[in-house]
Amino acid sequence: MAIRRVEKTSRLWLIAGAAAVLALGGYFVWHHFSNRESTDDAQVSGHVSPVSSRVSGIAKAVHVKDNQAVHAGDVLVELDPRDYEIALAKAEADLEAAKAGARAARTSVPIASTTTRSTLNVAETQTSNAESAVHAAERELDAAKARVTTARAKAAEAAAIANRAAQDLERLKPLLAKDEISKQQYDAAVAADQAARSSAAAAESAVAEANANVEVVDARRQQAEGALKQAKSNASAASTGPEQVALTEARAAGADAQVQQAQAAVDQAKLNLDRATVRAPADGVVSKKSIEPGQLVQPGQPLMALTSLGDVWVTANFKETQLRDMRAGQRVDVSVDAFGRTFHGRVDSIAAATGATFSLLPPDNASGNYVKVVQRVPVKIVLDDTKSIDAQLRPGMSVSATVYVR
Repeated sequence: MAIRRVEKTSRLWLIAGAAAVLALGGYFVWHHFSNRESTDDAQVSGHVSPVSSRVSGIAKAVHVKDNQAVHAGDVLVELDPRDYEIALAKAEADLEAAKAGARAARTSVPIASTTTRSTLNVAETQTSNAESAVHAAERELDAAKARVTTARAKAAEAAAIANRAAQDLERLKPLLAKDEISKQQYDAAVAADQAARSSAAAAESAVAEANANVEVVDARRQQAEGALKQAKSNASAASTGPEQVALTEARAAGADAQVQQAQAAVDQAKLNLDRATVRAPADGVVSKKSIEPGQLVQPGQPLMALTSLGDVWVTANFKETQLRDMRAGQRVDVSVDAFGRTFHGRVDSIAAATGATFSLLPPDNASGNYVKVVQRVPVKIVLDDTKSIDAQLRPGMSVSATVYVR
């Protein structure tokens, strides 16, 4: 019985020891995996720059081949530049013509300004002189009319005197026949009658001359008024001079604008000529080359892609249940299937939405036929010591990522 008791006690100790070992092993396994989150749904990501042409043309030469490493600025493809060289020459000729027109337009501005001021001053002077001439002619006409009035009054007076002298002569004729008056007295009456008639005739001549002078003076007044109207018309035309100067300045400004347009056309032609040479936008390796010499290239047509191997990262798709303790800056081990080695890195950022949200056809559960599916969220992981991994990792390679959350 003692032997049985000992065997039973030994079995109990063995069972207890095994349980302790299992518990301890379970603890270490739990402790090992509780501070990390892993996924094999991960791949290497990188910058892939598409290369296309900004202008159309025939491919004259292709200077690269697939999987060739190039640097930023290297010539990849040359298009036939002759069309763009002709366009540049035409644009430069148009620019010179526009500059010549602008110089002529700017030269006409001071000429128009000086001419306008001179014409306006002459018109104002002519108007002032014409107004003075009109006033002088009007005063002279008034004086001539006054002389006509005076001459008519004198003519009336001379006619009255001549009439009285004639009457006196008629009265003296019978008296002379009767010898009641002397011959001398009658001769004096005849002389007085002739003198009065002469005076009346002279007075009538003076009236006619005064009337003729009125007509002459009135003609000069009308001529002066005509000159005044012409001067005012010239002044009115000259008054539009500032507007004409403004129009000339506007034409000069328009010519300057045409110069700017022509300069822009030259710049565009130079840019198009430069774009006939397609250069590498960044360092990388040529991939997906689809261009051959002699091929017609259209703007925006993909010619090749440049894949950068010096700046890669890992995109790991973790389940949403794995993100509870995941934070930016946490340490990450990345195992690359192609190399069988592990790279070290850190969590850079966590995407703002699940991968399904950005898919071409996002899931729609509005129908009511809903099945809960654990979603995955992209996590960006940047790698340490990029110099040692340069040109080793290729975008699209499969990796496994383990994030140490504690």
